[in-house]
Amino acid sequence: MSTLQSVGSSGRTSTTEDNINDEDQEMTKLALASFQAREEEIERKKLEVKGKVESQLSRAEEETRRLVRVWEELEVLTDPMRKEVAMVRKKIDVVNREIKLLGQTCQKKEKEYREVLEAFNEKNNEKTQLTSTLVELVKESEKFRMGKLEELSKVLNPKR
Repeated sequence: MSTLQSVGSSGRTSTTEDNINDEDQEMTKLALASFQAREEEIERKKLEVKGKVESQLSRAEEETRRLVRVWEELEVLTDPMRKEVAMVRKKIDVVNREIKLLGQTCQKKEKEYREVLEAFNEKNNEKTQLTSTLVELVKESEKFRMGKLEELSKVLNPKR
């Protein structure tokens, strides 16, 4: 082993090995400082990303709360309308049944009316015919009676 020795101003013996160790230590310190700087940068970025994630999470939670409120308001709006719609539909069904019954009654009454009207018209025609017959009979009777009266008058007053 051959080492070079020199005595420095401090009185300490210095060797090439010591110089190499100093350089290694310096490089180690630089590497450590670089590593620490990278670790600090990573930690800073990690905190930055964590902050962004937390911010987005809080926005998402706020949006969720807002959407829940909107949903609840929609539910409140929907329920009364459903009940009212159901009530109106039931009333429509009842009215439809009543209309159906009234329609059937109306058809029956119309049929009865047509039958009665037909009977009325027939009776009216019969009456008209009978009246015509009566008028003819009365005319004939009057004619006959006038003829008889003229005959009787001739018999009573033969020469007048």
